[in-house]
Amino acid sequence: MEKRKFGRTGMEFSVLGFGGAEIGYNPDQTQKEVDELLNTALDAGLNVIDTAAAYKTSEKLIGEAVGRRRKDYYLLTKCGALDAFTRFDWSKKGILETIEQSLRNLKTDYLDVAQLHSCSAEILRQGDCIEGLIRAKEKGYTRFAGYSGDNEDARYAVGMDFFDSLQTSVSIADQSPIDELIPLAAEKGLGVIAKRPIANAVWRHDAKPADSYHHEYWDRIQKLKFDFLKKSLEEATATALRFTLTIPGIATLIVGTTRPRRWPENAGYVAEGKLAPEQFAAVRDRWQEIAGDDWGQMT
Repeated sequence: MEKRKFGRTGMEFSVLGFGGAEIGYNPDQTQKEVDELLNTALDAGLNVIDTAAAYKTSEKLIGEAVGRRRKDYYLLTKCGALDAFTRFDWSKKGILETIEQSLRNLKTDYLDVAQLHSCSAEILRQGDCIEGLIRAKEKGYTRFAGYSGDNEDARYAVGMDFFDSLQTSVSIADQSPIDELIPLAAEKGLGVIAKRPIANAVWRHDAKPADSYHHEYWDRIQKLKFDFLKKSLEEATATALRFTLTIPGIATLIVGTTRPRRWPENAGYVAEGKLAPEQFAAVRDRWQEIAGDDWGQMT
């Protein structure tokens, strides 16, 4: 699998990474399925696993599945948001304690990147969470510090010249960071991670999904009406994923799944490489024609 330099860190990330949210929130997820999913993916060339303290059982499932293979992948998690986003602790002590618990859950003694999980610019200005990350680096808990978030909060984080990485929402239905945020982060040497790179694949539904989490992307796709979405589900998803792959400055695309068989499908899509320039331009032109001024990034 293709690998790309991850900003100034010296690491090289596989262009397709694994996102741990879905397995953590799935009440029916079995350890056996996660074992198969992650070990098969690692064997096939994936080397990035991203999760969060807020993703319920995700860290424990990942640690149990591949903790013994720690040298085979780069490990990222997020702190500050806890208990499925019902509780938050941005204090220095809270950041350190959360990272310590994540290390235990993930069965490792270090992270490659510890990320603040979508905290506001106001919280960043207060500085306690930054002090927590600095101390975590000093104690060897993490090699690098990252920020995961969107819109003005992400712009503020990038402008601090503190973080080593940015994880942000970008896809065919979330194109606002392409012109400014992502180029700025890349220019400053941050490794850029694309989250939600296929907009939750909302086009796989025949009607508006019941889960409100998907509503904004669903509504946008109904208005954008990209021609390629009229093709088969497989072709549409491949084009959407490859669009995000083509955006300059992005190192890796984080895609979550609960199904072991889904991983080789996604790997096959990215193996097709970037979109042709005219295909990429057509998606961008359609966005610029249709997108509303209030179409900011999903958080």
